[in-house]
Amino acid sequence: MRIALAQINPTVGDFSGNLRKIAAFVEQAAERGAALVMFPELATCGYPPADLLEKESFVQRAEETLAAVASLTQGGDRPAVLCGTPMRCEGASGKHVRNVAALMDGGEIRFMQQKMLLPFYDVFDEQRYFEPARQQALTVVDGQAVAITVCEDAWNDKMFWPRQMYPVDPVEELMRQWAALPQPLSGHRLILNISASPFCHGKLEVRQRMIGALAKRHRATVVMVNQVGANDSLIFDGGSFAVGPSGEVFAQARCFSEELLIVETEGEKAGVAVATGEDLGTERTWDALVLGTRDYLGKCGFKKAIVGLSGGIDSALVAAIAVEALGAENVQGVGMPSEFSSSGSVTDAEKLAKNLGIAFSTVPIREIYTQFETSLQPVFAATGAGTSFGLAEENLQPRIRGSLLMALSNKTGALVLTTGNKSEMACGYCTLYGDMVGALAVIGDVYKTEVYALSRWVNREREVIPNDTLTKAPSAELRPGQKDTDSLPPYEVLDPILRAYIEEYSSAEEIVRTQGVELELVRKVIRLVELSEYKRQQAAPVLKVSRKSFGMGRRFPIAARREV
Repeated sequence: MRIALAQINPTVGDFSGNLRKIAAFVEQAAERGAALVMFPELATCGYPPADLLEKESFVQRAEETLAAVASLTQGGDRPAVLCGTPMRCEGASGKHVRNVAALMDGGEIRFMQQKMLLPFYDVFDEQRYFEPARQQALTVVDGQAVAITVCEDAWNDKMFWPRQMYPVDPVEELMRQWAALPQPLSGHRLILNISASPFCHGKLEVRQRMIGALAKRHRATVVMVNQVGANDSLIFDGGSFAVGPSGEVFAQARCFSEELLIVETEGEKAGVAVATGEDLGTERTWDALVLGTRDYLGKCGFKKAIVGLSGGIDSALVAAIAVEALGAENVQGVGMPSEFSSSGSVTDAEKLAKNLGIAFSTVPIREIYTQFETSLQPVFAATGAGTSFGLAEENLQPRIRGSLLMALSNKTGALVLTTGNKSEMACGYCTLYGDMVGALAVIGDVYKTEVYALSRWVNREREVIPNDTLTKAPSAELRPGQKDTDSLPPYEVLDPILRAYIEEYSSAEEIVRTQGVELELVRKVIRLVELSEYKRQQAAPVLKVSRKSFGMGRRFPIAARREV
């Protein structure tokens, strides 16, 4: 069978726009002679729709959109369409919405497979909204039997995972049904999977190994279409692919872009070249952050961004990502030096703006800071806290900068991009209502050591980020001679501790044993992480690129005692 994988970038709730996109891909599939065109999970409404599913009008619009998609299959030369959508449940009990894969042909909905395994971990909360399927069934497409699965329904293979997440395996049940089919339907086994699987480091390889093991175990061809694009914090990499009974990938779409991939499920199958290289992970992270930034602004109705440029590496990387995502003409850099800003930081910010080709403005804050300090000193003195320079005075500077950036945002209609990295957000080395001000935390899931790796990758062909920015010691420059290491361990020591504690939930003792660091240091870092939860819950949305990012996938209380 010739199958077209329509790897599309839907927008949540944009039913008319998503329908136009689906119709365009159906036309392309028809022109290329496909018998079936597959669209991702919940393609009619976009994934994840979250509490929009609680609105009757939203689900009704999805059903109306699906009916319009079905009409696209009318006519003798039209391909069948397999498309994900939410649909109402008919039952009197349970949830009122189903997550289904609808098979349409001849202008009608011919078959529906309801999702059975509803993930409720990390960023997923599908059990909150959907009624799980009680059973699965095979169907027929173009005279051939097929097993249809929706995303997670293919992710519970007991032969691949050390521990199953669910007590049932929909694929195993479908394959038992297959064994009972009469000839010739029971010949070539074909499993179709429609997905909305978010990106994180190494996720594509996990998908391919898992689906490869599934295909080999059941002696089947498995075809998976995955959503691409970003919706809020989640980035979807696409990377749709097909795996033969040998377990090898024989067709794969590009990552991070829309594509119509044609797959032939019979005949001689040639393998595809697997991307390798030392910089592959860095390049994918870059592509993910660019796509996440572009889609966040675009889908929210904005075209321009503002970045506060300090001359440091974090703001330099965010500006470079913004230029790649939006174009240099749509990015505004703003330098806001204080009396503690070094001359090198000012010139580095100017040089970066010139290298990127973006507009750059300078708004010194020294006089504003003096006025704040003059106004506050009598109040500070009256409280008995004293008027000597300290943390409050340090934080006044980023808070002034945050106010200036937001004023520019209000005036120009451009969104402010925050520049804090994951290491800083983890330890609270950031100022609430200061450098945390903004609409999107572009590198909030990127550790400081990764910031350097990404910056070197940006400079692989020419100097974009000034070399001095890459080589100087990181500093917030809020007091004379300040360095990050005054408050934090060196990042090459800090980041592995943070990764183990945040992403793997390792205990202090486990981190000491595996990393060879002092227990006192580990406990200090963990305490910083725990004390800063209140800041992170007030932060801008973070683009997720790791296994465990701050935000919707990591839920911890603020007011809590942590004795373990």
